[in-house]
Amino acid sequence: MQDISDRELIQLCLEPSTKEKGFRLLMQEYQEKLYWTIRRMVHMHQDADDVLQNTLIKAYRFIEKFNQESSLHTWLYRIATNESLTFLKKKQKAQTLSSDELSEKIGVELKADPYFSGDDWVINLKKAIEILPAKQKAVFNLRYYDEMSYKDMSQVLDTSEGALKASYHHAAKKIEEYLKNND
Repeated sequence: MQDISDRELIQLCLEPSTKEKGFRLLMQEYQEKLYWTIRRMVHMHQDADDVLQNTLIKAYRFIEKFNQESSLHTWLYRIATNESLTFLKKKQKAQTLSSDELSEKIGVELKADPYFSGDDWVINLKKAIEILPAKQKAVFNLRYYDEMSYKDMSQVLDTSEGALKASYHHAAKKIEEYLKNND
C-alpha cells in the first residue's frame, strides 16, 4: 500500500471525486486486520467473510458521520465488533445447544474448516472462548489476539477501562478453568 495516513484516507473517502479510491485504500489497509478480529469471534471463515462485508459496507455508508474523535482504526474495530456481536446474538437465538454441545460443535467445525490451521490446543482454546458471554469474548479477543490497549477497547466497546480490565480478568479465569478441566 502507498504510504498514506489515516487522516489522508478519511479525506479521500469524504471527497466525492475520490471516495472510491479512498475506500479501496482503506480496505487494503484494514481488511485483513478486521477479518482476523471478526474471525476470532465468529470462528468460521464464511461467517467472518459475511460479517466483514457488513462491516465494510457500514464503514463505506457512514464514513461521513465519522467524527474523528477516535482513530480510524478504533472506529473500524468498533463497527467490526458490533457486527460480530450482532451476528453472534442472531446465531445464538437460532441455536438450542448447551454450552458443551456448542463447544463440541465448534471443535468439529474448526477441524473441517480448510482455512483453519491449528492444533488441538488451539481448538480447545477456541472452545473455551466460545463459552464466554459475547462481551467477554470480544474483550478477550481484542486484548489477547489484537493486543489492543484498554483505552482503545473502551472506545471500541463503549465501556470504562476498569470494567474492561475486570471483564478480561473474568474471561481469562473462565478460559483457564475450562482448559484445566478439558485437557
